[in-house]
Amino acid sequence: MKKFAMETSVGIFVFLGLILIGYMTVKLGHVDLFGSDSYPLNAKFTSVSGLRIGSPVKMLGMEVGRVESMKIDQEDLKAVVEFRIKNEMMIYDDAIASIKTEGLIGDCYLSIDPGGGGAVLAADGTITETQPAVEISDLIGKYAFGDVQSDLKSLE
Repeated sequence: MKKFAMETSVGIFVFLGLILIGYMTVKLGHVDLFGSDSYPLNAKFTSVSGLRIGSPVKMLGMEVGRVESMKIDQEDLKAVVEFRIKNEMMIYDDAIASIKTEGLIGDCYLSIDPGGGGAVLAADGTITETQPAVEISDLIGKYAFGDVQSDLKSLE
């Protein structure tokens, strides 16, 4: 009888451990199993350098969604970022999307300025006012070397 009680308690412990691991996997992986409390939007950029699928979408500094996919629009040669944003967030047609970094060399995220004038964007709507990521290497080159071309012209 003692052996049966020990096996049962170990079985229950292992079962609860597996349930906990499954729950944490779903929560940390940001997986929606039972429907979604968000809606899809798109933004068109000239460059999405540094942005990745799964990157956070932030509005006013708070995370409100995730980047779902990225593709190239062959018609106007722009990168289309598809992302999901929480249902309670209202984004207007004059919204501005920009790619920003966490800290100096941190991960990139999609920042949304929701706008306020005009109509509310419906699901699958597109934000056309965008700002691509600032290239850190370009900034470093600009400030480290200055304006070399104008310096060379002044020497001539």
